[in-house]
Amino acid sequence: MRAKRSNLGNEQTRTALLALLPSFVIFCVFTLYPVFHSLYLSFFNVSLISSSRSFVGWNNYAALIKNPTFQKAVLNTVIYTLGVVPVGIMLSLFAAVLLNNKLKFRGLFRTAFFTPVVTSMVAVAIVWSWMLEPNYGLINSLLSKIGIAGPGWLTDPKWALPSVILLSIWKNLGYNMVIFLAGLQDIPRDIYESADIDGATPVQKFIYITLPLLRGPLGFAAIVSVIKSMQVFGQIYVMTGGGPANSTMVIVYYLYQQAFEFYRLGYASAVAWVLFAAIFVLTLLQNRLFRAEGA
Repeated sequence: MRAKRSNLGNEQTRTALLALLPSFVIFCVFTLYPVFHSLYLSFFNVSLISSSRSFVGWNNYAALIKNPTFQKAVLNTVIYTLGVVPVGIMLSLFAAVLLNNKLKFRGLFRTAFFTPVVTSMVAVAIVWSWMLEPNYGLINSLLSKIGIAGPGWLTDPKWALPSVILLSIWKNLGYNMVIFLAGLQDIPRDIYESADIDGATPVQKFIYITLPLLRGPLGFAAIVSVIKSMQVFGQIYVMTGGGPANSTMVIVYYLYQQAFEFYRLGYASAVAWVLFAAIFVLTLLQNRLFRAEGA
């Protein structure tokens, strides 16, 4: 009997491995191999349009760290992340708390908040580019009705990055909101009822009950939001192209520019691995932070 079970288990294992083999091969060919090949290329001087290559060691990494445009891209990425993540999470949490109550048209509001998340970034960026157009855009047209001369949202270096940040907060608000809603609905109602009996105010219940019990969703949302913010590309590509005057140049757009406009494949690979290292370290730090708070 044991031998039959053992044979059956081995058969099921072989069947499962055979079923997974096509996906595993595709993963290795299109994900794993390119990742490690890019690490290999980062130590070479390689052009996308030439077959010649020469070993340069750490020179690509040294060059990008000293490059003022890369430094500007890092600074802009940090500013973008600091602008999008905290504000986005706070607004998402506020919306989730409101929509967790019994409101009229609650389903409609939830759909309205989540629709931008599933809408194409390219389509959203095109619409926002039209809205923010300085001469004929909707925003400046509305401002002119009340006597305010709107700025060049995407043409002024002072306003370009804040405009992109505003778009990103709006588009991603519904994603974190859904995560927080799921966490709020998992909190037992009798905890709030006990707090009501003790005379707790809504603010006290939010600080001492809601926030501690939402630590897991908050940690997940923070980590995912930081990773997405560090990899921002679509809205920059469509709306500003890294300009004006590199005011919206971010790391991933800089990587794209080096690889597909200047054909510096080895240098672009070095940029990619610096970005990977930064995201990896930040993710570990955030993970430890939220674990420590939960201890």
